[in-house]
This record gives sequence, structure tokens and C-alpha cells, in this order.
Amino acid sequence: MTTLSERPHTALLVIDVQQGVVASAYERDAVVANIASLVDRARAEDVPVVWVQHSDEGLEKDSDDWRYVPELPRRDSEPLVHKNYGDSFEATDLEQVLAEAGVGHLVVTGAETDACIRSTIHGAFARGYDVTLVADAHTANDQSEWGAPPPEQVIAHTNLYWRWQGAPGRKAAVTDTKDVKFGG
Repeated sequence: MTTLSERPHTALLVIDVQQGVVASAYERDAVVANIASLVDRARAEDVPVVWVQHSDEGLEKDSDDWRYVPELPRRDSEPLVHKNYGDSFEATDLEQVLAEAGVGHLVVTGAETDACIRSTIHGAFARGYDVTLVADAHTANDQSEWGAPPPEQVIAHTNLYWRWQGAPGRKAAVTDTKDVKFGG
């Protein structure tokens, strides 16, 4: 149960599924398809879908790489949060967007697992949110050249340790796309 007791709703958070971010990502097509199915389900169940879009010196705003993948079209009515840091809450209006929608539980998808996904799930949890990470709806690129494990191990490890997170009044969970429940 979230510590944000006045916020009973759930939102689907779609983080950085941008052309330049996921072009070479591990199991890109399967992950994007899973996210698309969650977006469709969230919309059908009137669950807010919140889009997060990163930009920095390596991912210039309005460039082709900065744009979301074409398989995931955002509706104009759905919030778009622009960010410049890994944690989607840092120096953005994400907290305000979620507060206005009465959201205390986040279902998290997107990229990159070992950067913006990890930063955001921890940032949300520290801010009092319940956080469900969708095990088969986040991805990473191969950073093994710089000493990281292969992406499938990064993803598996993140799913493993997030499953066991705990804090007073908050719940962390990991579930597969097919088992996501927005209503509870």
C-alpha cells in the first residue's frame, strides 16, 4: 500500500522508448510489443498513461533519435514529461502530473534498465509510491564494453532485486506483461 494514501490510482509509466535509445536494445521488438499491449490495456481500463522522454547532449531534443518509436503513438491527452536526468522525477513535472491524477502506484516500463528505469523505480519508491516493474517490458543496450554484464543479465538482476524491495507503507513488485493488474 502506497504511503500516498490520498492517491488510490495506478498509472502506466513509459520511460524513454525513443528511437535512438532502443534501436539496438536487447529484445527490442518484443519489449516494444509488450509495452504497446500495456498501453492498449491501460487506455481500455481508463488508467493514465504517462510518457517520459529524455534529452541531453547525446540525445538532442527534436532529433529523430529523440522521438518515440513509431509503434508507440502517444495520444495528445496523455501527459508527456520531458527529462534530462535518469530519475524521471528530477527537475520535471512528473510528481505534479501524478498528484493531479491521484496516482500512488506506478507500473513501470521502458529503457534503459540500468539507467533511467533503475533510477526512476528507486526515485518513485523513495517518494512513497508503490512500484511494479514489468519484467518483460524494460530493456537495455549492451554496455559490456565498459565492464557491465550483458543486457539479459542486467535485466534479470534488476527484476530479481526489485522483487525483494521493501519499505514501510510501500510495495515493490515485479510481474510479466500478461499478469499486470492495473486495478489493484
